[in-house]
Amino acid sequence: MLEAEHIGFRYGPHRPWILQDVTITVAPGEIVGLSGPSGRGKTTLAKILAGYLQPQVGQVRVDGHPLPRRGYCPVQLIFQHPELAINPRWRMVQVLTESHIPSREILADLNIEPGWLTRWPHELSGGELQRFAVARALGPQTRYLIADEITTMLDAITQAQIWQTVLAYARRHNVGVLAISHDRSLLARICDRVLTL
Repeated sequence: MLEAEHIGFRYGPHRPWILQDVTITVAPGEIVGLSGPSGRGKTTLAKILAGYLQPQVGQVRVDGHPLPRRGYCPVQLIFQHPELAINPRWRMVQVLTESHIPSREILADLNIEPGWLTRWPHELSGGELQRFAVARALGPQTRYLIADEITTMLDAITQAQIWQTVLAYARRHNVGVLAISHDRSLLARICDRVLTL
């Protein structure tokens, strides 16, 4: 289980608390939704769960252990804006193979065309980049996936393709998913339970 217990976080000792006493769990294979107004700390919590930020209060455990400080993290975070999470100096094939080589099935499910692999990030659209970000996160060591508004900026067809791929992968591999979105109707359709921050 991915567990965050009594999390407290603020950006600096004299700044207001962004998160206070937040406890959340995601079980293997469970799809949990997280909703809430802008500015309530959803993305901050996502970064804490994936180990990008350290809380001032509380702790995160994955399958009973602290998040690893080195190597591949079993909790993978897909950001809303993929252009900020992909190295602009790498061709897309290097982006994909940074941590693992995705299966041809995943690439096909995400409609990633073979010709895109030799392109630079700036040569792809936001939707195309997001497909690569999803493929990169669906690695064999991934046990939990944090999806932070991953389809907000995309058209309806691309949204459906990405979510179908993520959910099918999670079911096949017993991966827990935390889906963060303002779209309550989306969360109601895909999640086992929905929390509000």
